Amino acid sequence: MKAVLFDLDGTLADTAPDLGHALNLQRERHGLPPLPQETIRPYASHGTVGLFDIGFGLTPQDERFAPMREEYLALYTANLCLHTTLFPGMAELLDQLEGKGIAWGVVTNKPARFTNPLLELLGLSKRAASVISGDTCSHPKPHPEPLLAAAREIGIAPQGCLYVGDAERDMEAALAAGMTALIANYGYLSTADRPETWGAHGRIDTPQDILAFLA
Repeated sequence: MKAVLFDLDGTLADTAPDLGHALNLQRERHGLPPLPQETIRPYASHGTVGLFDIGFGLTPQDERFAPMREEYLALYTANLCLHTTLFPGMAELLDQLEGKGIAWGVVTNKPARFTNPLLELLGLSKRAASVISGDTCSHPKPHPEPLLAAAREIGIAPQGCLYVGDAERDMEAALAAGMTALIANYGYLSTADRPETWGAHGRIDTPQDILAFLA
């Protein structure tokens, strides 16, 4: 492997605290009590679709969904990186990858208006060899296009790239792109997920396990 690409939410960074904080701020606006973070966490990788399912029982087909989504995104923008951190061991892993001359990047479905400032706040924007957001390409994951775009930007064939994610769409995109796929067990998997059926090449419990896999 010559490059490692990461999903952002639930793989590179623990963004659930701030995603949940914005959801609870919105629930408060609508006269609802806050939800425990442990209730919100499994939905954090599924965007507003997952968050609104648990937070308000809304689906994209509901007429309230679009205006509620805009309200939520405004709240999240104002609280983007209050409690978000890299997962334990991730900072050390990125240092080690760079030390070995292995490029790394981010491929996420998070819109660029959140991805870019968040990576800047985390001190990673100038280090990543490629950053592909959910609106960078014509199709987001599970389409392989974003992963292929990252490989092109780094200048490495897809077969030389490892993709790490915590959702089924991550594995589907990686396999369709011809990349090696790893599931981050430490991410936002829910009890309804069946990662053993996702076709991944392996599963890791900590970011440091990636080094053992590369070895």
